[in-house]
Amino acid sequence: MDTSAPELLSPYDQIGGADGIRRIVDRFYDLMEQDPAYAELRAMHADELGPMRAALAGFLGGWAGGPRDWFDANPGKCMMSMHGGLAITPGTARQWVQAMERAFADCGMADHPVALLMNERFRMMAGGMAATDLDG
Repeated sequence: MDTSAPELLSPYDQIGGADGIRRIVDRFYDLMEQDPAYAELRAMHADELGPMRAALAGFLGGWAGGPRDWFDANPGKCMMSMHGGLAITPGTARQWVQAMERAFADCGMADHPVALLMNERFRMMAGGMAATDLDG
């Protein structure tokens, strides 16, 4: 009789590991580049989004329980500190959150428990960056 505890999957593994994170991040940046609803948010970013795609995938992967490479390369940094110098408005914070929610949905994870939890935390972080309650 096997008495070992069942293996618990990290949020990272539950949403597909590196491939799942990459699909979400790529869809997020594709939306930001292609949908005029995110024009103000897009304008805050560099012309070339390749480095941002890699950085966000690395951050989200480590944050969700995957490889910690991004954190090892950026000791003491977090999402809040990395964006501290940007003029994030309630509008751009909402655009970020909406694009991320759409990215999860477009990747077939709109109702996935991990996606719901991550998007809740994204709303909290983005609201903190814009000094506003995005749910209000």
